[in-house]
Amino acid sequence: MFSKILIANRGEIACRVAATARRMGIATVAVYSDADAQARHVAACDEAVRIGAAPAAQSYLLGERIIAAALATGAQAVHPGYGFLSENAAFAAACAAAGLCFIGPPASAIDAMGSKSAAKSLMEKAGVPLVPGYHGDDQTPALLHAEADRIGYPVLLKASAGGGGKGMRVVDDSTAFIAALASCKREAASSFGDDRVLIERYLQRPRHIEIQVFADTHDNCVFLFERDCSVQRRHQKVLEEAPAPNISAARRAAMGAAAIAAARAVGYVGAGTVEFIAEPDRDGREGAFYFMEMNTRLQVEHPVTEMITGQDLVEWQLRVAAGEPLPLQQGALAINGHAIEARIYAENPEKGFLPSIGSLLRLRLPAAVTFALGAGASTSAPGALHPAAVRIDAGVREGDAISPFYDPMIAKLIVWGPDRAAALARMTAALSACQAVGLATNLGFLKRLIASVPFATADLDTGLIERNHAALFPPPAAASLAVLALACAAILQREQASAAQSPGNPWAVTSGWRMLSTLARRLPLRDGDHVHALLLAYAPHGFTLHHGERRAAVEAIVVSGADAADDSAAIAIRLDDDIVRGSVVAEGELLHVFYRGEHVVLQYADPMAHAGVAEAASGRLTAPMPGKVVAVLVAPGEAVEAGAPLMIMEAMKMEHTIAAPHAGVVDTVLYAVGDQVADGAPLLSFKAPASAPAAGTTVDAVAAA
Repeated sequence: MFSKILIANRGEIACRVAATARRMGIATVAVYSDADAQARHVAACDEAVRIGAAPAAQSYLLGERIIAAALATGAQAVHPGYGFLSENAAFAAACAAAGLCFIGPPASAIDAMGSKSAAKSLMEKAGVPLVPGYHGDDQTPALLHAEADRIGYPVLLKASAGGGGKGMRVVDDSTAFIAALASCKREAASSFGDDRVLIERYLQRPRHIEIQVFADTHDNCVFLFERDCSVQRRHQKVLEEAPAPNISAARRAAMGAAAIAAARAVGYVGAGTVEFIAEPDRDGREGAFYFMEMNTRLQVEHPVTEMITGQDLVEWQLRVAAGEPLPLQQGALAINGHAIEARIYAENPEKGFLPSIGSLLRLRLPAAVTFALGAGASTSAPGALHPAAVRIDAGVREGDAISPFYDPMIAKLIVWGPDRAAALARMTAALSACQAVGLATNLGFLKRLIASVPFATADLDTGLIERNHAALFPPPAAASLAVLALACAAILQREQASAAQSPGNPWAVTSGWRMLSTLARRLPLRDGDHVHALLLAYAPHGFTLHHGERRAAVEAIVVSGADAADDSAAIAIRLDDDIVRGSVVAEGELLHVFYRGEHVVLQYADPMAHAGVAEAASGRLTAPMPGKVVAVLVAPGEAVEAGAPLMIMEAMKMEHTIAAPHAGVVDTVLYAVGDQVADGAPLLSFKAPASAPAAGTTVDAVAAA
């Protein structure tokens, strides 16, 4: 076994690999960019080496620097994690040439599966079922267009070297093909350095089911059952679960056999995932399934497999890479219970899932019991380990920043239950315990998604989110009286704390005392587009809250209990006869109120604080996120219709289209292709015709179709 390994990655997967290595007594070396000097994964490892500037192309994608760091620190092996260089055959070969063990498959297997087109040809020869499509070498746009017409619309364009949902476009008809192809090729070249694409028939209600495979150098190959990854947005997974609901034993065995055949066809070694797409027959029963691709690495969603098998897949990787046989054979593997994983992202679902950049002013995740993973066949029997109820895999801490350079994942929340219903209930409770302030997150969306009827009843397919958009994105509800009362109590507590800094100052007294009268003050709180005109009448032990026709007595009480022990934002009040507990976090004028699993953002709309502040200049379209301009589609003086694409920006390797809010004329284009743009920066000056409303607010970017 290795005595020291280098982890050629960052974030939660680097922390995850380091945890298993530490348990096995293996020393670890981290690599980091300038943006990650203080990152969690650096602290999680025994040593750390700087490899370059913040952009991945100048750090985490520089294989020669990573190899040099491994050699300089005496590491014997390199674990690539996922993403970056994990599926780069040249990097795997370079590690071997330098005398380092690459903890992954041989370069030949990566090369064989690295091209989706080549992989499909190989799988066709191995007898693995394929989706009808085109995966040839001829990439002439006219030929690709003709092939799409032959296959029949809708079709799916996919980057041949791609993964993670990048470089994918659904094309609904022939007239939209050329524009979608150009966008797909741009994104593929940017993300993978390869703009080749393949075309597949787009299945209408498919399920995305993947099989975890493992092979060693002793001719053993097993599958560790399946994961359902159907719940996606922008072709990127949001929720994953294992085992897949409503899958028969016969279907599981057939897909497992096909996955093993795919692995054996390329001489696979280590952890891999064979992804299939499945569609029901006309009667809604199990229909055909097709090979989609093979990921020659550990997957983001591997924890759900670990939860139901009791096996540590990272340990399996290390043992196989060191030349040991697989810890267990197929007959010794069994499914225990049900696991669900939710990916918590810094993104704004209400704005098309745009990534959110900033620092985590507050991050509270549910308490996690240490996951007692398996230690291999020699020390643990399958099924002997009871998985933890809740597991957190995170790469950031409170106070850390989510930068524009990398994936905006905050954490993975994984839960286990004896069955799917128990796992769902546990996930609901765990998500309700999460709190994040400082940037937009998908936490609220995840809670609605878990509670939605289609997911709760396992009516799963890759179009679930789009098809249920109205239910998943309901109009925001007005803040409840309890939330408003908590916010008012927090404001008064903050004023009292400020007054305590000026003892003896009569103007700082906050008791509300008045001779022969009661002090009443107005406290406007903005809730979205609505302002709650609250009236607070001071009382000896609190205040009376007037909200429209409602009147309630509010009294602050002492916060106690384990949950409040390390929570400076915890607050408790008596609202009439009810005890109300929550947390209130101030972010400038914003008050983030967490109450009963809900997160409500209120603004203290103090009219005196904003006296004289002018509105933003009108007629400018602004960047909805920091990123790079990859295409300018209009010129000054050009007339455009409402919804016309004006500019395309790229953030975190995903394209976003800036569209005209209404008909008008382009006045000035302020950025050129290749320019870096800050969040909120004006992009174009836009003149509206006399009959149109004035432009002036930030225009939401809409994902390129």
